[in-house]
Amino acid sequence: MANPKEKLLWSIALPGFGQYLNGKLFKGTVLLILEFLINVQSNFNEVIISSFHGEIEKAIAKADYQSLMFYPCLYFFAMWDAFKDAGGGNEKYSFLPFVFSAYFVTVGCIYSSNLRIFGILFGPVWLPMLFVIPGLAVGFIIKKFMR
Repeated sequence: MANPKEKLLWSIALPGFGQYLNGKLFKGTVLLILEFLINVQSNFNEVIISSFHGEIEKAIAKADYQSLMFYPCLYFFAMWDAFKDAGGGNEKYSFLPFVFSAYFVTVGCIYSSNLRIFGILFGPVWLPMLFVIPGLAVGFIIKKFMR
């Protein structure tokens, strides 16, 4: 059996890749097509480039939030699915950190155009990425109490 963490990391690189490595070609193709559609519709590559250049206001202006809000759920589902299909996450409620990360990143996306932390506007890339941390924490805490 292949390494579940390897599949997880490939899914972080691009949704669908972990499924391809698991031999789930149809599922991987569907996820890859959805990722491409959401990426194009939301202008996500332009948003990422602007964010990395520190042009947060430009990133906010370019982002199509209606489309971008689908990305976290697709992304975290692809990671969980590839990890699970490779034999990882066999314990009960192992999906919770992925689910809560998707929820929190979506909330981060919603507030990314105007929420400032310590006076800093993080925008549609950095704020959702920061929200992964509390999402994982909540998911692992709930998972621990659900046993």
